[in-house]
Amino acid sequence: SSKIRNMEVQSADGVAVLEDCIGFSLTKTISKVEEKLKKGVLPDCQDDDIIPRVGNEMGAEAQIRFLKAKLRVTQEDLANLVFECRKKDDENQNLETRLKDTEEENTRLQRTISLQQAQTEKYKMLSQEANKKTEGLQQELTALEKVLQ
Repeated sequence: SSKIRNMEVQSADGVAVLEDCIGFSLTKTISKVEEKLKKGVLPDCQDDDIIPRVGNEMGAEAQIRFLKAKLRVTQEDLANLVFECRKKDDENQNLETRLKDTEEENTRLQRTISLQQAQTEKYKMLSQEANKKTEGLQQELTALEKVLQ
């Protein structure tokens, strides 16, 4: 969870990826892609859908503008995902804290319940003893009243 907080965007072969580094520069990434395009070095996967079929009819400048725009959108998406991950991480930590507090409260309440049940049993026993004593005294009183009459 703390790892997500330190994540930044870094360039790897002209593609934005999530790394634990801070040295990302959009300008450097774009210039690297432009250099490769000028030298005629194209990516290995020419059949992918990075540039739509219409892109093959575009000039190099238009393709570069398109790729720059696509890179910006991808980086915005990445930034949003990192933000969401951080937000979810914070939410998870809050929930973990609440869960821990709830578990501690539950343990405390269980101890209180146990003590109260023990006290209830104690008072039941005392009540039963008092009732027996009352019955004994009542019988004794009845016997003495008969003697007096």
